[in-house]
This record gives sequence, C-alpha cells and structure tokens, in this order.
Amino acid sequence: MFNDKQLFKNFSKYSFLLRELVKRDVSGKYKDSTLGFLWSFLNPLLSMIVLTIVFSFIFGKTIKNFPVYLLCGKLLFDFFAAGTNGAMNSIKGNAAIIKKIYVPKYMFSVGIICSEFVNFLISLVVLVAVMIVTKAPFYWSLIYAPIPIFFLVILIFGVGLILATATTFFTDIKYLYGVLVMLLAYMTPIFYPISIIPKQFIFFFKLNPLYAAVTSFRDIVLNGTFPGTGTLLYLIASSIVSLIIGIYVFRKYQNKFIFNL
Repeated sequence: MFNDKQLFKNFSKYSFLLRELVKRDVSGKYKDSTLGFLWSFLNPLLSMIVLTIVFSFIFGKTIKNFPVYLLCGKLLFDFFAAGTNGAMNSIKGNAAIIKKIYVPKYMFSVGIICSEFVNFLISLVVLVAVMIVTKAPFYWSLIYAPIPIFFLVILIFGVGLILATATTFFTDIKYLYGVLVMLLAYMTPIFYPISIIPKQFIFFFKLNPLYAAVTSFRDIVLNGTFPGTGTLLYLIASSIVSLIIGIYVFRKYQNKFIFNL
C-alpha cells in the first residue's frame, strides 16, 4: 500500500527540516510570556493543584493518591489533545512554506507532534516531583511506562494525519473536533474512577483508546503492575490501525492540498 523505500528516503533527506520545526515549535510556544519555558512545568502543576482542590473532596477518599492519579490521566490526555490539535492545523498553518517550496507535507504534522512530545516529557518531571512529595512508591514496573506512551504517540500520529487531511479540505472540522475533545475528556477517567460509571455504559467508555492508554499507564505507575493484557492489546491495535489509516488518507490526498490553501 505504501512505497516504504521512498518514504524512508524522503524522511532521511528532510530530517534537518524536522529538527528545525521541532526547535521552532518548542521555543516558540511560550516565547511571548515572561516565564517562558517554565510554563511547561507550571501548566500541569497548577492544573493539578486546582483540580485536586476541586475533586479531592468528591473522589479523594475512593482514589489512592489522588494527585498522582489525576496527573497520570491529565498528562496523557493533554498530550493527545495538544498533539492532534497541532497536527490538525499543521498544513494550513504552514501554507506559505508549502506554496513556495517542495517539502514532504507530513513533516509539518510530524514536527508539531514531536514538539508536543518534548513538552510531554518535560511535564513528566512534574509527575515525578508530585510522586516524591506525596510519598508515592516508585515501583520496578516503571520500566514498562514507555510502552503505553509509545503507543499513545502512534495513536496521535494516526489521528493527527487524518485530521490534518480533513481540515485542509473542510475547515469546520477543527470546530467539530473541539467538541469531540471535550467529549473525550469526560469519557476518559482523568479525575474520576471508572467504578462510578453504570455497568451498562462502561463498554462505551472502554471503546475510547485514551481510556486504555491512561489505565495502562496508571497500572504501571500507581499499582506497580503490568497493564492488563486486554486493555494493552486494545491500545496497541487501535494505535496501529489509526496510523495505517492516517498514512493512507494523507498520502492519497496530499497532492490536492495546494488547491485548498
């Protein structure tokens, strides 16, 4: 379905562009703020403090170490939301460059996702700090933490490429996606335990790949166990399928982007 050799050749040829795009996006995210790069730490920390104050009264007694529980879910969800939103706007946002010179168009989507991944890695420092402050144990299972993170990245690439393609032709997609992200936020147990959901609806919540990513990550960090096989396999399958669809759709329509910029 894909010309793998040509794809790899182009990626290697323009890898310098990817590095420059990542540098631009990472350094430019908070360039107009006084605190600048510190916001990469402060954003998740301040959000956690506010949400902990609000929801710990409701769920604090039923959830072990609520601040860590909350951060595990929020960091992964925020990474997904930022990565897919960035990729969605990456083609139209770089229209001036695309119109002037030839570069592989997927580089712009990949670049913004990689820059959000850097921000995500920085935010993990906050998670470690909160674990230390709350005296959460550091289980040996933490060595498995890259597994759900890796497949979350794959999921973001797939969804991002689909959104980048769709938004280039239909600008209204970005407004609809904002509503969908809000729905996903409530369908992902970020600040509440899944046990409060009525049994007849749990199936629909578990269809959400972000549920699988967050649950797998929490199993590793909070419970000190390897993720449940079914949950992890669902995350892997949904991530790979989304990536295959994303690459296929993007490659099929990328030559028509120029007519819609």
